Amino acid sequence: CKQEMLQKKNAVLVDGIILNGPIMDSKAGEKFVEEACKIIMEEVVQKADDVTEKVCEWQAPEKLKQILDLEMRDTGECHQKILQLCRDVIKYSVKTNHPRFFNQLYAGIDYYSLVARFITEALNPSVYTYEVSPVFLLVEEAVIKKMIEFIGWEEGDGIFNPGGSVSNMYAMNLARYKFCPEIKEKGLSGLPRLVLFASEECHYSMKKAASFLGIGTENVYFIKTDERGKMIPEELEKQVQRARKEGSAPFLVCATAGTTVLGAFDPLDKIADICEKHGLWLHVDASWGGSALISRKHRRLLHGIHRADSVAWNPHKMLLAGIQCCALLVKDNSGLLKKCYSAEAAYLFQQDKFYDVSYDTGDKSIQCSRRPDAFKFWLMWKALGTTGLEERVNRALALARYLVEEIKKREGFQLLLEPEYANVCFWYIPPSLRKMEDGPEFWQKLHQVAPIIKERMMKKGSMMLGYQPHWGKVNFFRQVVISPQVSREDMDFLLDEIELLAKDL
Repeated sequence: CKQEMLQKKNAVLVDGIILNGPIMDSKAGEKFVEEACKIIMEEVVQKADDVTEKVCEWQAPEKLKQILDLEMRDTGECHQKILQLCRDVIKYSVKTNHPRFFNQLYAGIDYYSLVARFITEALNPSVYTYEVSPVFLLVEEAVIKKMIEFIGWEEGDGIFNPGGSVSNMYAMNLARYKFCPEIKEKGLSGLPRLVLFASEECHYSMKKAASFLGIGTENVYFIKTDERGKMIPEELEKQVQRARKEGSAPFLVCATAGTTVLGAFDPLDKIADICEKHGLWLHVDASWGGSALISRKHRRLLHGIHRADSVAWNPHKMLLAGIQCCALLVKDNSGLLKKCYSAEAAYLFQQDKFYDVSYDTGDKSIQCSRRPDAFKFWLMWKALGTTGLEERVNRALALARYLVEEIKKREGFQLLLEPEYANVCFWYIPPSLRKMEDGPEFWQKLHQVAPIIKERMMKKGSMMLGYQPHWGKVNFFRQVVISPQVSREDMDFLLDEIELLAKDL
């Protein structure tokens, strides 16, 4: 083949490499994409709401390594083998679109968001300058503007980034820059001991961000919470005063709207009062609970959020925009984000371009290459409208309420607390423990129940449900309702299946 190409007119050979024409077989590639998309449609999309399918086809790691043939080789393998690998990857992956996947704070499939992801994956854009991503930069601007309206700000700024953890890091760094702008050039030397505050129930990313930014995890003051997992404002006030007496420099309070385990919402208005009193930046981690803002019925959970300086909100959770879809929203509209993060790379952000360079928003990001994550949320929002998104939130919380009432009716099930969001936390007490006296031995035995049931449901593939210990409480189940494909029948199945799996315990 190489000899034939060399014999052609104008054949060019450099360093032994033929440069004429492309080296990719476009027709074969198109055929492969077509066949792979057919597999995706048949094995993922069309089975997404089929409860007779397994949530997962469980295999131990060593066995799965053998099944998948993970070894990369010197020579490529034929398309049929690669297509079979695609089938195997789907078969042995967890079906997060399954109606009985309740394991994380995301689940389900949105068809419009999925199509948007197909489009962006095919186009392979990077959202840093208007010249390379004209549509996606305008889409991000429109989505951020609309999200800001729901927070209740008259103006603001924002950026989509990879995860709520990164949003929290952005906010922490932004608050520090606002507190001491010279840190961008001079670094940490010469600064006072900076202190920030977050509740005991905050996301672990706050500790990670403090470590990553050089603030130090010891300088995160964790504020006590009440029995429902909400930050106690009076305790926050005490800790701020303590920090000042120690000679430290408080600069940030992180409140949580929708904690990871209990689904608690901090009292934002009272926290905002303390922040105003002491001149502290208020960040609200609403990664999980922010989508309640879409619901006229449930937005009261975030009362006072308009007083925040920054908000993290993940539409890929309750609203099903698809991982990852995470926004950091900032009340300041004076270009604070860009001032904080700009590096003014001359090869990207030239100021003498032929268009309005204010649309080159990449310089307010810590990333260079950045995915157009706002697009999948935008296309879904366009298709469903605000009322369609609102219906998703309302139905998820109604299903959670239904499950709570059913738990109360059934022997052996015990709620930890009345939920105010979609997190339903409960114990299952098997028959052998129901007459046992409350005491250390009882709780020790109950601690072992959830892991056994979880193992059995995973190996059976019937459903996935998370569990954890929490603040002195032994292992309990945390069921999260999100997907619009979930029905009342799935709530009944969940309770029936737990009883079935634990009947011999």
